[in-house]
Amino acid sequence: MISSRTQEAWAPRMLSVLRIVSALIFFAHGTQKLLGFPASDFSPAVLSLPWIAGVLELFGGALLIVGWFTRPTAFVLSGLMAAAYWIAHAPQSPYPALNGGDAAILFCFVFLYIVFAGPGPWSVDSALSGRREPQRAI
Repeated sequence: MISSRTQEAWAPRMLSVLRIVSALIFFAHGTQKLLGFPASDFSPAVLSLPWIAGVLELFGGALLIVGWFTRPTAFVLSGLMAAAYWIAHAPQSPYPALNGGDAAILFCFVFLYIVFAGPGPWSVDSALSGRREPQRAI
């Protein structure tokens, strides 16, 4: 089992890992909608709701990957995913496993967590604020 000292030392770093991995997956939704990669049959009309979502996924995802303007970006993206769930998924079925909205729910709450927890130490925001991760012996 991992010691509590090791867990405490790695908790901030794992927050950064959660932010980066979540943002990379989210970013891929934007590249698919707007850039056609990975290839998809779906190409939203410019200025439609799915296109606007794609813009937010692409640019918001990129900001979260590097951890720049993390809290406001995560707040906007959390709201986007809540709206996506209620507009696109919930009308299909009350069950997320059936309506395909489980990813939207997870993104919504991961991003909401990041609003409150911050970007973690491996981020542009942390570098610009002059905060450094604590040096702990493992």
